[in-house]
Amino acid sequence: MKQIIISLTLLLLPTILLGQVLTLDSCQAKAKQNYPLVKQYGLIEQTAAYNLQNANTAYLPQINVSAKASYQSEVTKLPITLPGVTIPELTKDQYQATLEVSQLIWDGGVTAAQKKSIKASAETEKQKLEVDLYALRDRINQLFFGILLIDGQLDQNKILQDELKNNFHKVKTMVQNGVATPADLDAVKVEQLNAIQRETELQATRKSFVQMLSAFTGTDITANTTFEKPLIGAIEPSAENKRPELLLFESQTNALNAQKKIITAANMPKIGAFVQGGYGKPGLNMLSNEFSPFYIGGLKLSWNISGFYTQKNNKQKIETSQKSIEIQKETFLFNNGLLTTQQVNEMEKLKTIMKNDDEIITLKNNIKKATDSKLQNGTATVTDLLRDINSENIAKQARLLHEIQLYSTYYQYITNTNN
Repeated sequence: MKQIIISLTLLLLPTILLGQVLTLDSCQAKAKQNYPLVKQYGLIEQTAAYNLQNANTAYLPQINVSAKASYQSEVTKLPITLPGVTIPELTKDQYQATLEVSQLIWDGGVTAAQKKSIKASAETEKQKLEVDLYALRDRINQLFFGILLIDGQLDQNKILQDELKNNFHKVKTMVQNGVATPADLDAVKVEQLNAIQRETELQATRKSFVQMLSAFTGTDITANTTFEKPLIGAIEPSAENKRPELLLFESQTNALNAQKKIITAANMPKIGAFVQGGYGKPGLNMLSNEFSPFYIGGLKLSWNISGFYTQKNNKQKIETSQKSIEIQKETFLFNNGLLTTQQVNEMEKLKTIMKNDDEIITLKNNIKKATDSKLQNGTATVTDLLRDINSENIAKQARLLHEIQLYSTYYQYITNTNN
């Protein structure tokens, strides 16, 4: 048992010492899951469910209860007289209470069209939300690559400080031997302090970036957290664009198609069945002056043809909206294509620049070594060496910046096409 515990401890020790490792993909996923706007998905689904339930009630039996009491100035009379026969007259006060149950058999397809429209509208709202959440990817990219850049600069700063420390001791020895002056030693010390100040600035900026990324992802990011450089894959400018905006345009078009079907269905005839029972004076026998029960049942057809007056214009308005959506889609794809081309060209440029950066760093390192050798021989000054050290450091910083720019541009390209 002890051996198992020791083995597990040894396996976990590197993780404990190094801390957690964050990737760009994991940050993107956590940010989307943690962002408050994601709660809107549940509200959209609830609203759609309520609307669908309401639409389904159209085929439930409809119950109507009514009662009335009236007094009228004239009543129905028979326009004849019969000898020896007294024809009763209806009273002018009349009473009636009814209960009617009606059942819709066919509504012309209105309910089915409404349900499709509800689902299409809900899908449109979801896609709008997806577009809003997708914009979050750019912010996460900026923070993640900003941290990677700062980490690289801190590593380079550490190398610079170590080199300056070695040169400080070297110059100090030269001062003691009378080869260099105290001013030369002060010059090295100034560069050391500048490097320490730069480290302080970088640490403060990194802390700010980490806090923002921690807030977006809902993750406790510690000082030991490592940010893993993502991989750069193949560039395919002709790849299919999968941006959520395209699905939004499609869902908007589907929602408008559903509205057109509602317009068509609303102008169709409707068929229903009904049964009515009641109690009143008179009942169905208008010549009876007594309270009596009655009932009526049957089928009913209704058709409101006035909707045809506006049907054509209403459909044309929807078709105009669909054309507007198509123009928006074309504009989006045009601008997106231009941006993709720009990003591809930018990546090719950065790759070329980085090759030159490597050569420049090699040359500047050779120059620095030569100056260091000259300093030992007394043919160069400490100022000359510090100049070459800073020059090499600037070249390395430029190489690091171009590398992170390449990573950032590539993932901007990925975000731009959603591939």
